[in-house]
Amino acid sequence: MKKIAAEIVSIALQLLIRALTAVRGIWVGGEPEDKPRIYYANHTSNGDFVLIWTSLPSEIRRKTRPVAAADYWFKSKTRRFAVEEVFNAVLIDRNAENRKEGEDPVTLMTQALQQGQSLIIFPEGKRNQTEEKLLEFRTGLYHFLHNNPGVEAIPTWIENLNRVLPKGTLLPIPLICTVTFGAPVTLGKRESKRKFLKRAHDELLKLAEMQDRGRV
Repeated sequence: MKKIAAEIVSIALQLLIRALTAVRGIWVGGEPEDKPRIYYANHTSNGDFVLIWTSLPSEIRRKTRPVAAADYWFKSKTRRFAVEEVFNAVLIDRNAENRKEGEDPVTLMTQALQQGQSLIIFPEGKRNQTEEKLLEFRTGLYHFLHNNPGVEAIPTWIENLNRVLPKGTLLPIPLICTVTFGAPVTLGKRESKRKFLKRAHDELLKLAEMQDRGRV
């Protein structure tokens, strides 16, 4: 019964999001591929991963899981149903003291990858509510790729969703949104954490610049 309800909600969400945002998925650095990858994106709204999820081709969407904070999504039964049954998220307890053995983020993400699934993450670690285009990345992306050599990370720039769902509003404002997928990034064999995170950060900013210049 839960599976049927989740499928209905999934379809309804996709229709609603497309009606509100006319979202387009634009691939500028290659083509979508049905293989385990990690999509890393800018973060300005709690709806960010839903927009990326909707923008993916259906066969890829079914195998792609957002990485989400359990404490936020478990605040109500509705949120919990959505994150567990509809999005099948990899749920992370942000309080490290509460985690059981094997529940650290890198381990949980690696397990999903080994099951043939892709992931959506936000390396900034929190919603960007500043004037900066992109906050400094935390280290999770590096550690995940270090533990999973050769896995491709796809820079993914979300444009306009923060205007559709401004902080503190209950009703969305219909606006056209785009999700731009860039060229795959992989961790070099001897690449340092600092160098890699700067390179991954710069690749995401390049997509933002392309949006600003109307090149996508």
